[in-house]
Amino acid sequence: MKFFWPVVIALLACGPLQAIEVIDDAGRSVRLSAPAQRIVSLAPHITELLFAAGAGDRVVGVSQFSDYPPEAAALPQVGGGAGLDLEAIIGLRPDLVVAWQSGNSAGQLQQLERLGLTLFYSEPGMIDSIAVNLERLGRLSGTQTRAATAARAFRDAVKALRSRYSGREPVTVFYQVWEHPLMTVNGEQIISDWIRLCGGVNLFEHLAELAPVIDLEAVLQADPQVLIAGRYQGSNDGWRRQWLRWPQLRAVANGHLYTVPAEMIARQTPRALPAVEELCGHLEMARQQNP
Repeated sequence: MKFFWPVVIALLACGPLQAIEVIDDAGRSVRLSAPAQRIVSLAPHITELLFAAGAGDRVVGVSQFSDYPPEAAALPQVGGGAGLDLEAIIGLRPDLVVAWQSGNSAGQLQQLERLGLTLFYSEPGMIDSIAVNLERLGRLSGTQTRAATAARAFRDAVKALRSRYSGREPVTVFYQVWEHPLMTVNGEQIISDWIRLCGGVNLFEHLAELAPVIDLEAVLQADPQVLIAGRYQGSNDGWRRQWLRWPQLRAVANGHLYTVPAEMIARQTPRALPAVEELCGHLEMARQQNP
């Protein structure tokens, strides 16, 4: 008993424990009584953000295709966009589940909430929200210092790119996500925001869907100055040969057909930056060579 009162006095001196409360990307208030110690990630970009925010050692389960950083690939998988393994998630006893609102099943996410799990929705649609996500995930996991450092480094890199390419002559762009069917991105998808940062104009930013399927005729009519396709590991140049059949397109006539690393630029994480620098370089080349 002689140790009891000093401990009580020390705890009282520290004051009551402060709950952690943040707003997620769905506009919901997410509250934890203490930093999360067991986190489940339900999307590859979320896994990357958690590790970048310094919370990698608290991640106990990840979604399918969570392959970066390499240590994430060794963690238990709990399903993905095609469906979640709710039993596996519950079995991991998470005190925080970080979900992808547009990529996970809404019904399954609601089920997890009904079972009493705390969910944070991560949906960084714009560039600046990547840094915000890092900071909020850092708060929830108690790694604010590392998360703040990562967010500051990201913002500095983005600021440098904006400074370099702001005010440049606009270049019209068609971004090809997939060939069969022909798919692109709208203005609310982060790839479109990266195109804007580089001084490009996504000709299909007005479409309603995030990744709409479009007709070839629509691209021919829009006549972009640059054609850019996502580059996948092991992919070939078949996409380029397809477009060479349409020499009347300005992008084809002037030789402005480029690729960027698809996975890197599509994931809403700091790892997109090297791919964005590549994208900006392609648009700058087109900008300087176009008559």
